[in-house]
Amino acid sequence: MITARNLLISLGLLCLVLLYLLQPILMPFLVGMLLAYLGDPLADAIESKGLSRRIAVSIVFLIFSILFLGLILFLIPLLGRQLEVIREMLPLLIKVFKEQALPVIAQYTGLEIGQFDFETIQKALSGHLKQAGSIASLLIREISQSGMALVSFVVNLGLIPVVTFYMLVDWDHLKIKLLNLFPRKYQAKTEQMAMECDEVLSAFIKGQLLVMLALSVIYATGLWLVGLKLALLVGLLAGLASIVPYLGAIIGIGAGLAAGWFQFTDWLPLVWILSVFIIGQLLESFVLTPLLVGDKIGLHPVTVIFAIMAGGQLFGFTGVLIALPVAAVIMVLLRHVHDYYKDSEMYS
Repeated sequence: MITARNLLISLGLLCLVLLYLLQPILMPFLVGMLLAYLGDPLADAIESKGLSRRIAVSIVFLIFSILFLGLILFLIPLLGRQLEVIREMLPLLIKVFKEQALPVIAQYTGLEIGQFDFETIQKALSGHLKQAGSIASLLIREISQSGMALVSFVVNLGLIPVVTFYMLVDWDHLKIKLLNLFPRKYQAKTEQMAMECDEVLSAFIKGQLLVMLALSVIYATGLWLVGLKLALLVGLLAGLASIVPYLGAIIGIGAGLAAGWFQFTDWLPLVWILSVFIIGQLLESFVLTPLLVGDKIGLHPVTVIFAIMAGGQLFGFTGVLIALPVAAVIMVLLRHVHDYYKDSEMYS
């Protein structure tokens, strides 16, 4: 006899098999679903002002398009120039490491300085940085070498906005239809667990990611006002690393002080660089996190890192996209299993 539980388990296994088999074509659909999930609250807010759903979705779609084009046209060229600055500073970095740091390391470890071929290391690093600085042209060249790869890339890229638009238009209806697929006696519990999963995801995606973005802007702007040439690169690195509490500040302070020392060779700018990160941490603790995340239940940073790495290892880029939603669902399920166990006779 087929029970509801066996049916759900069978459907779950079938979804995993289909995910594995269809992963080469799932990327635009998953990206579109993610963008629709991020844009749905804004679309609902605009719709509540009396506008139709399609007009609200069109406004959200326009905002996403402007942000994406701004990222492509503004951020990527700036990062390319930052990498060029690092390439120019590389000889000085290697010289300081060779003359000051390496003798100390050799004294305490017993390594022979002659074992390091600094000229080869410098050429290799310069070549990699030069290649990274022209990443757009490299990507176009690699894709254009295969006609089918170029067609697939263009089709996938073109599908993302189409999927995003239609998913946003029908998002609320899709949620109702998915809920109605479950047996009626399980629908209330399923809806409760879905709301808990949404709370976890929103706490991270709509909260923590906004905190990371805000910190990136704060750090990059502050370091730019100080006059640091690598302000954008260091600011973005520190902001992205802030997914783990205090890790972003630690990485940012280390990278910022190192870059500042080689650029200014004076202690006063280093004090200003340190002040930027102190102000950023204060803003995160007392303004950004309470305002954007609040007291919602979020995914633990270690859970996030493991989920993303595991998803990438199992299903490639598709696995990275679904890692956080799956981790949120698993965390909610484990919480309910734990509560069920605590209420069972086995525990008591």
